Amino acid sequence: MTSLATRTEPVRAPHWELCPGCRAVLYRKRLDRDLRVCPDCGHHLRLTAPHRLKTLLDEGSAEPITVPVSEVDPLGFTDSMRYPLRRDAARSRTGLDQAVVCASGTVGGHPLVVAVLDFRFLGGSLGTAEGEAITVAGELALRRRVPLLLVTASGGARMQEGALSLMQMAKTAQMLQRLDEAGILTVSLITDPTFGGVAASFATLTDVIIAEPGARLGFAGPRVIEQTIRRPLPPGFQTAEFLAGHGLIDLLCPRAELRATLTKLLATTGPATFTAPAGPAVVTDPDLLPARDPWQAVRAARDLRRPTVQDHLARVFDEFLELHGDRLAKDCPAIVGGPALLAGSPVMVIGTRKGHTAAELTAHSFGMASPAGYRKAGRLMRTAAKLGIPVVTLIDTPGAHPGPEAETDGQAYAIAENLKLLAGLPVPVVAVVLGEGGSGGALALAVADRVLMNADAVYSVISPEGCAAILWHDPAAAPRAAAALRVDARQTLALGIADGVVPASPAGDHDAAAALLRAALTEALAELADVPGEELCARRPHRFRRFGAPAPAVAREVRS
Repeated sequence: MTSLATRTEPVRAPHWELCPGCRAVLYRKRLDRDLRVCPDCGHHLRLTAPHRLKTLLDEGSAEPITVPVSEVDPLGFTDSMRYPLRRDAARSRTGLDQAVVCASGTVGGHPLVVAVLDFRFLGGSLGTAEGEAITVAGELALRRRVPLLLVTASGGARMQEGALSLMQMAKTAQMLQRLDEAGILTVSLITDPTFGGVAASFATLTDVIIAEPGARLGFAGPRVIEQTIRRPLPPGFQTAEFLAGHGLIDLLCPRAELRATLTKLLATTGPATFTAPAGPAVVTDPDLLPARDPWQAVRAARDLRRPTVQDHLARVFDEFLELHGDRLAKDCPAIVGGPALLAGSPVMVIGTRKGHTAAELTAHSFGMASPAGYRKAGRLMRTAAKLGIPVVTLIDTPGAHPGPEAETDGQAYAIAENLKLLAGLPVPVVAVVLGEGGSGGALALAVADRVLMNADAVYSVISPEGCAAILWHDPAAAPRAAAALRVDARQTLALGIADGVVPASPAGDHDAAAALLRAALTEALAELADVPGEELCARRPHRFRRFGAPAPAVAREVRS
């Protein structure tokens, strides 16, 4: 075991307990009612595996999963005590056979399989018995085709079992790979602490990583790192909050909100079935749209009073659960995404968000995504493909972020990867340009089976101001550039780039705008619902291959 595994539980008086966070003296019955979260500082005290299952699963739904008890002592290991004796002492102290407790049950009525590590048992270390139990739980989830939840609390691999404990990292990773291939949702709940071989295997390989506030996660422990680099670590290093800021955690979830969060997540994993609205929801003939000045369309697309992606997420979709991070280093505030329900069916919705105020625009980088944003979007698209649910993208961006940091982080690479990813995504993809559709930053979310535009939206290779500055050497020539670029929805539809235009709603009426968008999305997804994934992937190259081909002509004149 790592050094974390040698920690002991705090000494308890019969009715009182000391909070490790703020040192407050807590009445134990109240603490247990509060799910062992300190009411003074919010510190999440450890839960035993049986207590964790009781708080997670619906009452009466838990069914234990029996795993044969391992008695291996491959090394004949002895430190201050022979390994079998140390293991027997842990069994006597905890009442558990091993450091993992597995069960099947339901959360909010949704079935799943759960494996929970208990830190009291030799620091929750990963030995052969634990690796086998987690693998058995995954195999049961595979047979039943239900999601798998892994709750971690561990110091790492179990040293007393030598390299055999190391093999459990590969064993559990391979189990998760099989669940990936089968399209089964996997979720990790990171609790304090999660280190070493557990962190570097099943804990961080799941589709969604949830962490309790303050939970620590890492490969090497902080003392080892400080001794190696010989300098102090940043404040909060390896905590869930620190990792979330670096794009490595999907969401932080206080213990009291965990069941509701899991219920929302599990609700978005069912089959997608869409029914088209009674009448046509989009305009597909450009001649039916009124002609408008392209520069006025640009101004309308930039109007801060128009509904944003965030507004539509609240009105068009139900049970939206925002997921964060690119799982590499960052979380881009300009890209928002996660699973949701649209007309009762699951979708993965991804959008570029701006805001209505200067503060909101600044917080979201004015809707200009960084490489981390496009990588986050790509991660969510791959998750949608695994789960077999459609992807909906909502686009409102002047373009990808142009700063030096974005270039250093590989902006061009991130955009290019999304273009290729979307081309081969085996699920329906519907993209909607809500406001500005700027350059490759917009296209990175718009290689789709259906591309729709709001009537007040624009789609262009460059901003009119940028085009005017380059070609006319005068930014004031932006209206002339907008007309030359044919950026408005009517002309974009005539060019064949858009498949349909969502009618405009009354000015300032966000509810009406949401109703129109909901009808357009359900109509498009209903049309695509029965198309096999292989055919979707085959159709997309034909859609884009025709742009620039000599015949048939891509563009046609629009009758005035």
